Amino acid sequence: MILNPLVSIAQQFKPDAAILDLREYGSGNVNDTYLVTLDDACEPKFILQRINPRVFHHPELIMLNMCLFTQHIQHRLATEMNGRRWEMPNVLPARDGKMHVIDDTGAFWRALSFVDQSRSFDQVQDAAHAREVGFALGKFHHLVSDLDATRLFDTLEGFHITPRYLEQYDDALRNNPLSPRTPLVDEGIQFIENRRLFTTVLEDAKAQGRLRVRAMHGDPKVNNIMIDDRNGQAVSIVDLDTVKPGLVHYDIGDCLRSSCNPLGEETTDFDAVRFDADLARAILCGYLPLANEFLSQDDYAFLYDAIRLLPFELGIRFLTDYLNGNVYFKIKHPEHNLHRAVVQFKLTASIEAQEKQIRAIIDDWR
Repeated sequence: MILNPLVSIAQQFKPDAAILDLREYGSGNVNDTYLVTLDDACEPKFILQRINPRVFHHPELIMLNMCLFTQHIQHRLATEMNGRRWEMPNVLPARDGKMHVIDDTGAFWRALSFVDQSRSFDQVQDAAHAREVGFALGKFHHLVSDLDATRLFDTLEGFHITPRYLEQYDDALRNNPLSPRTPLVDEGIQFIENRRLFTTVLEDAKAQGRLRVRAMHGDPKVNNIMIDDRNGQAVSIVDLDTVKPGLVHYDIGDCLRSSCNPLGEETTDFDAVRFDADLARAILCGYLPLANEFLSQDDYAFLYDAIRLLPFELGIRFLTDYLNGNVYFKIKHPEHNLHRAVVQFKLTASIEAQEKQIRAIIDDWR
């Protein structure tokens, strides 16, 4: 069913094609995303997105970043002929030539090309899928490994800087003393307290010069990896708003965090949450052959820390949002962010329990 109020926005990006369908697409927690189907043989579909201003305060800088790194990637792809399909979403200009449209309410809209004959999954299906997820992240990092990260705008200052999230959590705890102190909340607070010093591990390594700032994706979770419908191979990584200067370790940790939790982020079967080390092995087997050319020995030294840190970081963020009244992440019920936090803390604990095995997987490639 076509959502009529959005048709006029979509038409500003494709004024010469009739819109056959327009519907919500994907399961993102931040932006509003729609798939537009056109009566156009050359480009039958495209993605229409409304950027969330509460998260992205300067969406125009996102578009400048996106144009920069997609052009860089397209140039790299043109010189690397390996016979395997790989696509990056391209920015579609509006009728006036700009890279976005501002509607009557002041909302910021943009359009991206659609990666056809592919789909994403909310959870890893099997080891073969996990390997393709790792390949996709490795391919992206490989293609931007020679991009000067200082040319990218930091559109989300503080994003994936775990010590800052801890500061925000402390503020939320201090400023919301009347928040319900249920057993789950108290357990989360104690979990954070027991690992407080660990939050600085990657930022300390960066400050010491052991880890180098590069272009990072920022949100390489499993449902941002597009899989070819015909052969099961990864063909793209999408949701590119968070591409910015940072540490590739945050990407690696976040990718494994989202992929190696068989029950997913939304489960409430907390005691059954576990980190699947076999899936982690498969992902790293897809990722590291592509990343070996730019990862240093210090990079390898902090891979386990990244895998442990990222679910812990997200758990802090979810619990902070719950304490603040659920103002950042989309929720389905008042306890949603609290439950999400518990899942991430359980995942962190499972990673810690398997430290020796995970380090051994990393060392196999070192």
